[in-house]
Amino acid sequence: MFIKLYAIALPVFLAIDMLWLGLVAKDFYRGQIGTLMRPDVNWVAAILFYLIFITGLVTFVISPAVEKGSWLNALVFGMLFGLVCYATYDLTNLAVAKDWPLLVTIVDLVWGAVLAATVSVLTYFIVGKMWV
Repeated sequence: MFIKLYAIALPVFLAIDMLWLGLVAKDFYRGQIGTLMRPDVNWVAAILFYLIFITGLVTFVISPAVEKGSWLNALVFGMLFGLVCYATYDLTNLAVAKDWPLLVTIVDLVWGAVLAATVSVLTYFIVGKMWV
């Protein structure tokens, strides 16, 4: 079941996050941390993040929610998982990076929670439609 859930969650996550990073928040990040941004994306690091994050999301959130038959579990624990993961990055940057903007941290924490919850719930419902 892990592989099926992973195969659903990964493209859902990528589509939503690419929309966020490429369109919705592109100017926000450039305006807030533009001097820290690379001119080109380190795709190896980005791909590793996505693969690891989705592994955690499927293992700790989506699979248990599907087993329990609870979209609410997918929502709540997806939100918590996203918050914890994004907090690890952003609060560490806030603690140690010179001039790291508090606003970026707040936006990222909210985004991480919303993104993970959305991917978890969508994956839960897609799986439900496939197995009906």
